Amino acid sequence: MQIAFASSVPNEGVLVLPVAKDGVAQVRSDAAGEGLAALAATAAEAGRFKGEAGTLVELFVPRDGAVRQVILAGVGAGSETEWAKAGSALSARLLTSGTTALTVDLGGAQATPAAVAAFATGAVQRGWRYDVYRTTQKETAKPTLGTVTLVNAPDGAEAAWEVGLALNGGLALTRTLVTEPPNKLYPESFVERVLREVEGLGLEVTVLDEDAMRDLGMGALLGVSQGSTREARLLALKWNGAGEGDPALALVGKGVTFDTGGISIKPAAGMEDMKWDMGGAGAVAGAIKALAGRKAKANVIGVMGLVENMPDGNAQRPGDVVTSMSGQTIEVINTDAEGRLVLCDALTWVQKTHRPRTIIDLATLTGAMIISLGHEHGGLFSNDDALADKLLAAGKASGDTLWRFPLGDAYDKLIESHIADMKNVGPRGAGSITAAQFLKRYIDEGVAWAHLDIAGMVWADKPGTYHDKGATGYGVRLLDRLVAEHFEG
Repeated sequence: MQIAFASSVPNEGVLVLPVAKDGVAQVRSDAAGEGLAALAATAAEAGRFKGEAGTLVELFVPRDGAVRQVILAGVGAGSETEWAKAGSALSARLLTSGTTALTVDLGGAQATPAAVAAFATGAVQRGWRYDVYRTTQKETAKPTLGTVTLVNAPDGAEAAWEVGLALNGGLALTRTLVTEPPNKLYPESFVERVLREVEGLGLEVTVLDEDAMRDLGMGALLGVSQGSTREARLLALKWNGAGEGDPALALVGKGVTFDTGGISIKPAAGMEDMKWDMGGAGAVAGAIKALAGRKAKANVIGVMGLVENMPDGNAQRPGDVVTSMSGQTIEVINTDAEGRLVLCDALTWVQKTHRPRTIIDLATLTGAMIISLGHEHGGLFSNDDALADKLLAAGKASGDTLWRFPLGDAYDKLIESHIADMKNVGPRGAGSITAAQFLKRYIDEGVAWAHLDIAGMVWADKPGTYHDKGATGYGVRLLDRLVAEHFEG
């Protein structure tokens, strides 16, 4: 979907008029004719429309011997989030309606440049589709809405939209990676796809193959990969938006491109969903693309540990002991608790190589997180209260919401091993917390760290505010907002 800006409203086509809460009486547009006010009032009353954010009402206004379709789009109190909901609602309603273009007249709206950009961003995000593998779709199911033109936008709106355009580019990359089937997306092709998407953005790229990781002692990550014919990779993308130097922030993502559970194999029902077990790495790739696309004034590195977890004759066994890059040893109790084994070596690598002061890892790590929070919040664990507070606020502002969980010595004891430094799982209770405690053991002294368990958030079985069924792109908006508010100088 394309966003365009224009200075005048065309005389034909679907016209959209933003309406503030309880503002139907103030609806005006020269492009809709003199009868608009009365018809709008009647339609609003019939549709119980009062201008709440994300609500719509349609009417048809006679003008110059023709009839024009007009849509009133509620923007509530006018916050950026409410404008974004209005844009999203329009996409949801009209994406496959046969309508090819919309004109949004902002002349009567009290919209800031940021609000206009949020509106456009919401429209594009909700209109995202991935129909690459669909060959028998009915014409009525195919998207038709191609252009949304914004007219009478305030000064600065186009510049604000350029930032939104970069965010949407990153979000689209994340959703694409999460949606791709596992026979198409595996560690090597993940790297190839991402590098094509970020080419020309000025990123420093590092790719480690299995030999390089073996030389570095990444036994935990490689242990997960050893049952697959697909070789593991570590991909790092560094954005130096604040000049040369170590990154202030590292984003680390779990990238299990398909997870059978290994020898501790998962039940067959629903296993196809495990193509999105790389959602953390997907979010990191999308966030870095967004930051580089809008030339964020911050130094940030994104690290993605990429493996496939398969059960063949060479696969890692329950009871194996592996040595991580940090030198700590791990007794593998359950091969389906593999994400933390991938992350621990990626965390060690980025600290030894790039010395970030702050680290945030993202992972579809535990089913226990879905039991705890469902599909409404991602789980947050942190060793730093200030960082946790910033993430909670960024989550609320961006729509990628989080809920904080505890850490503590009592939970740490649950992963003690009799023959190694730690086990990769604890008992059934507090499964998400013990996973976070495991990762905490790999964070250097003085480094502010947060772990985001996003198992319930990267894929949706029903449409949401900014997404249809399928990949949500969770994490990209959150990380972009966090960097904009706290890491750009």
